[in-house]
Order: sequence, then structure tokens, then C-alpha cells
Amino acid sequence: MREQNSMDTARDDDLNTDIVQNEDPKIVVNSLWKVFGQNNPSQVLEDSYRDKTREEIQQELGLVVALRNTSFKVYPGETFVVMGLSGSGKSTLVRCLIRLIEATSGEVIVDGEDITTFNTDEILQFRRSKMSMVFQNFGLLPHKNVLENVAYGLEIKGVGKERRKAVALEMLERVGLTGWEHSRQRELSGGMKQRVGIARALAVEPSILLMDEPFSGLDPLIRRQMRLELAELQRQIHKTIVFITHDLDEAVTVGDRIAIMRDGEIIQIGTPQEIVTRPVDDFVREFTLGVQKTKVIQAGTIARKPEIVVKDSDTLETLRSSMAVSDSAYAICVEENGLFKGLIRRETLDVIKRSEKKPLYKYFDQSVEVISSDTILEDLLPTLIESDHPVPVIDKENRCIGVATRRDVLRVIASEVYD
Repeated sequence: MREQNSMDTARDDDLNTDIVQNEDPKIVVNSLWKVFGQNNPSQVLEDSYRDKTREEIQQELGLVVALRNTSFKVYPGETFVVMGLSGSGKSTLVRCLIRLIEATSGEVIVDGEDITTFNTDEILQFRRSKMSMVFQNFGLLPHKNVLENVAYGLEIKGVGKERRKAVALEMLERVGLTGWEHSRQRELSGGMKQRVGIARALAVEPSILLMDEPFSGLDPLIRRQMRLELAELQRQIHKTIVFITHDLDEAVTVGDRIAIMRDGEIIQIGTPQEIVTRPVDDFVREFTLGVQKTKVIQAGTIARKPEIVVKDSDTLETLRSSMAVSDSAYAICVEENGLFKGLIRRETLDVIKRSEKKPLYKYFDQSVEVISSDTILEDLLPTLIESDHPVPVIDKENRCIGVATRRDVLRVIASEVYD
């Protein structure tokens, strides 16, 4: 595998995800630096120090480089995961995005505005209107009940009591806490407390949600449940989310794209599938060792061209001729523009009288189950197990891009065992 440098791998301009394709980025971070220390942190930006390691800078200047020339984009409705080991700079990064920590240098552009230039009133208004944050330690107010906690941000904004209550109740319903409105923090489990935190963040209707290791303090079983619930919630609310974690299983469950950090730098950005199947170096490769490929590889990746494809405008004779010279037990039918029309099995064709003159598509099974190209293999397996034929794989426009077979999925599973 060819190794790439971090400048190449951190670029995300040419990604082909649906989120990226047609919209301008919601967040653009350009050359962000954060240096801690009293001895003129900006000197790290001088040419003589920019290429030195974090350890060299700390030894020579007594300064700690937490973020180093960090750049990336986050698109509307995307869950962008930043992950790395402790000390990699991920929590510093998310705090710079909301200016709880002031960056040493660089830009944080949100909706076209560089928030690093905002004055105190502007940044306060920005936090109230555009960004909400969910912390690891919940941050609930112990003297308030669940409903009051959820409504607190609206209270700060001056929203009337009845409206606050209505919105808070709606958010509690979204996170599955209807009936717990009057409970106190001490009566809630860890997972329930975090649901309250998420409901409170959503209540102020932010366009961006920052989540700093929100589930890391929970028991493993609850943590697994919470990340699945977050993924499902995001499918409903379509917020722009920046999610911080050190857990790759968590990252691939909730993330549309993942940024891997090391020593304050982003060393790879990609979809879960890209990160797991094409790690750029040994560091990323070690991160991905425990992740099952069936959880990240998509059906479109393994889809192969069907042996026989016919157009719905073709004739029965054309299909019979194709079947006669093939061992295939089925054929795929598509429209002229490639839209999936149906599937026909050889045994079905064998019983059709040669004298019949119906349009070809009339003989095809149009109710056959198909799979979207972005379906992960783990979710594809039940369909393949129940099917007596390869499963057609379609893109977002319902065009057939190929078929998925049990053998192809087994190859992926076997590669995990023997790699």
C-alpha cells in the first residue's frame, strides 16, 4: 500500500459523499494553531519552528503545541467525527470551534463568517443561536428537574414559559424521555442524563451540535445503545455534528467522515470505509485493527456486474439467446437509462411459451428486494441469507450498479480472519 503524507490525506475537496456533493461547507477550519504557554506562543509560527516536532518545541521554548496547522471542512447535515488518543488535540479543537479556547492562529469560518474575529457580544450571540455543546460530564443543573434543564437554554434566550415548556417536551420525546419531565438528576441513569443533555442542546435549535466524548463516561452496554440512538436521531434531525471520541467503533457507528488526529495534527480524513480499508500509515492501521470490515464496507464496494443484463425494450428471444450461452441462473432487467426494472430466474424463462409476445419486463419479478449501494455488509447479510439469487444493488437514483453475492461478503469476512 502506498503511503501518503498528511497534506494529501487530510484534503477532503474531492470526496464523493452525498453530503458533500451539492452544498457549501458549514464549517471551514483553516490552518488552526493552538499553543499553550506564557512565553510568546506565536513564535512557534516562525519559519524556524514550524517544522519542528512537538517535543522539540516544548524542550526549546517551554510551549505545548496542542493544534498544529489543522484544516478541514464540515458540510451541512454531516456527522464529522474527530478521533485520536488522549493528548492528540481533539478536545482542544472542539473548544476552539466555539471559542471556549482562543486559537493562537488560523480561521474558524461558520456560514461564511470567521468567528475568531467576533467580539464578546457577537460570540455570545453566536453560541446562543448557532452552536450547542454536549459534554462528557452532562453539565445538568442539580436544582432543576429534567424539563427545566432542557428548557434552560431557551430561558436564557428570553423565550416565554409556555413556549419553553412545549419545546422542551418535544425534545424529551425525541430522545425517549417522555414521562420523566419532573424527575431530578439523582433519579436518572447515566444514559438518561446524557439524553437530557442532548435534548437541552437541541432545544435551542442550533444548526451545529458539538459533542465532546459525550458517551465516554457510560457503561459499555449503555454507550453502545446511545451511539445507535444518536445515529438514528441524526437521521431525523439532520444537524451538522462535530463528534469527538477516542473509540473507533463509536466513530464508524455515528460518523459520515472521520478525522484521525495525532500530536495536534490531522493525519487522515475519510469515510469509515476509507479509514478502515485504506489507512495511510501504521498509526491509523493500528487504530482500525479491531473494527469489523462488515460494519464499514458498503454494498456498492463489492457489487459486481451481472452476467446477463437486458433492457426492458429487448425481446424474449434476446433474453433466451443470452441465457443459452451462459450458466447464470438469473438475468437483470433495466430501463434504457439504467433504472432497475426487475429480475428473472432461468426456471421462470423455461416455462414461458415461445409464442408469447408480452413486453419483456412483464416476465420479470419487479418485487425482488434490492439494496442501496451505501448499505453496510452487516445489514446486507440477512437479505442475502434469505435470497435465492444475488441481490441487486442500486444507487440513489435507483440505477442498478451491480449485484452482491454471498461469496463476495464471505471474502470480506475471510480477509479479517487471515489478514
